[in-house]
Amino acid sequence: MNYGAYTSFRVEDGAARGLDLHLERLRRASIELFGEAVPEARLLELMRAAMGARETCWLRVSLFSDEISNRNPTWVGRPRVMIGVFDPPPPLAGSLRLQVQRHERIAPHLKHAANMDLLMARRRARAEGFDDALFEDSEGELSEGTLWNIGFVQGNRVTWPRAPMLAGVTQRLIQAGLKDVGLGDETRDLDRSDVASGAFQSAFICNSATPACPVESIDGWSFEIDTDVINRLRTAWASQPCQPI
Repeated sequence: MNYGAYTSFRVEDGAARGLDLHLERLRRASIELFGEAVPEARLLELMRAAMGARETCWLRVSLFSDEISNRNPTWVGRPRVMIGVFDPPPPLAGSLRLQVQRHERIAPHLKHAANMDLLMARRRARAEGFDDALFEDSEGELSEGTLWNIGFVQGNRVTWPRAPMLAGVTQRLIQAGLKDVGLGDETRDLDRSDVASGAFQSAFICNSATPACPVESIDGWSFEIDTDVINRLRTAWASQPCQPI
């Protein structure tokens, strides 16, 4: 069943940046979806067992239950854990051309397993000459992308959308380091008119595989690719310490 939650991240020398945030994401999702959390110590034990001798890799930690089905959706208890170990993926792209699509994920605050809609959105964007899709909700507010968060930059300020979405771990790591690289940030409602007005000189996306990637355009509106800003964002992310698994 595609009823479950997961998180995924890069492991470097046996440690992960934002590990505490990934564990908290799993804890909250587990309680909401299953009624009980897997103890943090157990999750770390399973991660170490899955990694074996690999010190650098990519982990995907998923929570699910064989007890839950369409005919029996009411089971409550501690979910099972499945861990995939992979080679670290490259960043999503060097720059992105985004297509705005009207879409709201189910339970957008969760990183859940029901992701067919995200793949469909990316396929549609690619078929129509774009690289990926940026979502707007039923109120016309910009929110998030298929696999990432988005930020807009003007001067020394990053502006994040406020619409319901997944609070990305990479986004939170960047936020924690912005002050050290001379940037501030705010969160507010954003829509297409903000993009079209030229209020922002540049934009970027971020996720665990891609600390910061410039946005080249959104629909017909172009952005400056500001290498200095992208480097500062990556530095803000990298300034957050890796935590041993």
